[in-house]
Amino acid sequence: MTFILDCSVTITWFFKHAASPETDKLLDTLTGEDAAVVPQHWLLEITNVLLAAEASGKKKAAESAEFLALLGKVAIEPDSETGAYAATATIALGRKHQLTSHDAAYLELAMRRGVALATLDRNLRKAAAAEGVPVLPERL
Repeated sequence: MTFILDCSVTITWFFKHAASPETDKLLDTLTGEDAAVVPQHWLLEITNVLLAAEASGKKKAAESAEFLALLGKVAIEPDSETGAYAATATIALGRKHQLTSHDAAYLELAMRRGVALATLDRNLRKAAAAEGVPVLPERL
């Protein structure tokens, strides 16, 4: 199963207190035959969270490096066409559902690929449901 992976799910694997059996299961699927697809800005979102955690003293640079190494070992594929849709489909979805451009890009990618969207963001889950896009985990 291929799915679109957003930052909110990914970062639960860094902050174990935020993880759940459902988010951990998504990570486990990426060590097998399943793969996640991410928009081009995904890694910037992830590293922004890591930098903020380091700046606040919640995490150390070594922990961030270990997490980034983990992400490098699992099946996560960057989408090379995210930017091509930014000024058309992505902005239209952002306007329609009052989403940030980052969140609208996740939704656009899920719609374009015809796969589920893994997110914990309630507004993004609501927009996905309105567009007929399945969400993971199924329950929060």
